[in-house]
Amino acid sequence: MAEHDGVAAPTPAAARAGHDRELYYWMKLIRAFEERVSRLHRQNKILGGVYSGAGQEALVTGICAPLEPGDFTAPLHRDLGVFLMRGVDPGRLMAQLMAKETGLARGKDSFLHGGDIAHGVFGSSSMLGSSLPVACGAALKFKLKRERHIAVAFFGEGAASRGDVHEAMNFAGVQKLPVLFVCENNRYAYSTPFEKQAAIENIADRAAAYGFRGHVCPGNDLLAVVGLAERVIDSIRAGGGPGLIECKTYRWRGHSEHDPALYRDQEELIEWESRDPIPLFEFYLGKRGNDVNRLRAETDERVNATVQSAVDFAEQSPYPKPEEALEDLYASEGAGQAAQAAANGPRPATK
Repeated sequence: MAEHDGVAAPTPAAARAGHDRELYYWMKLIRAFEERVSRLHRQNKILGGVYSGAGQEALVTGICAPLEPGDFTAPLHRDLGVFLMRGVDPGRLMAQLMAKETGLARGKDSFLHGGDIAHGVFGSSSMLGSSLPVACGAALKFKLKRERHIAVAFFGEGAASRGDVHEAMNFAGVQKLPVLFVCENNRYAYSTPFEKQAAIENIADRAAAYGFRGHVCPGNDLLAVVGLAERVIDSIRAGGGPGLIECKTYRWRGHSEHDPALYRDQEELIEWESRDPIPLFEFYLGKRGNDVNRLRAETDERVNATVQSAVDFAEQSPYPKPEEALEDLYASEGAGQAAQAAANGPRPATK
């Protein structure tokens, strides 16, 4: 059976305080970025679909916080925060959403398929779950070259019913690969509730069948997520083989911006909105002796400046030229080495 995990062991007070404030910043930045993207979509400034991850910030922040430069991540369509936390410039990310020349794909694809290999972020596929075998490929490379990096693959509880998810986990278990599988169980695969597509309580229970450990944690509790992620990732880096973390969470909005989500009960939404991960973490910060009102104001100022700068950059960027449509079909000579060098370089400082 899957293990239910809680908070990590305490760390020294000074380090803990700085770490806590940075985690708080990331959650606030991800939320603000998501909200701004939703508003821009209503203004017809976003090209392509928008899949909000509002309400799931603790999950992304907690999983990405222990990662290191050179690690490989395969996020989902709802994981804008993975890009931000891995060091992708917010302006380039916003430009990607607006299909501008300065975006990650130079305006040639929507955000859904955007990636940035230089920062260890693999572009998602519309067939959610198909990136798990790719993450296993990256993990196999780390194992063969005896590198200390790990691969992280995000998937939803709906994608857990796909064959390639099973194949990836089975292969990872057999080969004892340094890969972490993260299930974002937000209860709905588009409109299908979890109990209509799985006969078990936890997706993490399946890990035992593949020969590794599965863990379940409350995905809206940042302390629980980051504490568990640190322990599991440390074990994977030390050669302990793959791991599976299932985060129980909830998406506040529909599957996409055009989905009113009439298939779910309003009382359910109210219940989960009351578990907002940001106020929950603010309560913890207050108990730690922080002046929460002051910290919130300072963080909001920092976050709003970052988001506005990203929007300004994207809006001022040009659209790609028609004659560039057939460029970038093949990797340029030396592109792989350049991407690897960038991935192994120092992580950009937060703004």
